[in-house]
Amino acid sequence: MRTLLAATLILTLAGCATGAKSDRAARRAAEASNWQASVTDADRKRLREWRSDFARALQKARAAGHGAEIDAEGSLLVPDAALPGGLPNGTYRCRTIKLGARGPGLLDYVAYPAFTCRVTQYGTVQYFAKLDGSQRPRGKIYPADAVRGVFLGMLMLGDETRAMRYGSDPERSLAGWVERIGERQWRIVFPSPHFESLTDVMELVPA
Repeated sequence: MRTLLAATLILTLAGCATGAKSDRAARRAAEASNWQASVTDADRKRLREWRSDFARALQKARAAGHGAEIDAEGSLLVPDAALPGGLPNGTYRCRTIKLGARGPGLLDYVAYPAFTCRVTQYGTVQYFAKLDGSQRPRGKIYPADAVRGVFLGMLMLGDETRAMRYGSDPERSLAGWVERIGERQWRIVFPSPHFESLTDVMELVPA
């Protein structure tokens, strides 16, 4: 009888362990393909409020005398410019425009030259990496809806060679909407970045 009870207990514990492993595997699978399962609360809020942040940043930049530069960028700096169509894998020329100074002594409009970015497949999602420059976003692009994707990643700085795990440092976390805005033109809108500006817009065109 004792032997039977011991065997039953072993089988029960083994089943619990297997169930726990299955639950962990299911969570990892969800996080790998679903941005809602991966995003931090702070980044969820930033993504939710992207449009109001974008409009406020544009207003500050225009008030500082950069209206002509904003208008010259066309759909790149129009909040509701998204078109159907995802971001293909490949190498891109990517340039960033920072809108709206986050604090005193900073500029309300800064347009950086183009650098090199790469998009590759990573299981069911894509992996995005800015390859050069002093500020280099790296992370995953998740499908979101018929028009947009969601970027979740971290900011690499200076001579760093590896990106930190997403969410490990709130000050480095990045969240953005990935959108097609033209025939061969895409953008990532980064609402409320932690450094310098109220909104960053990164343009991507095939290299």
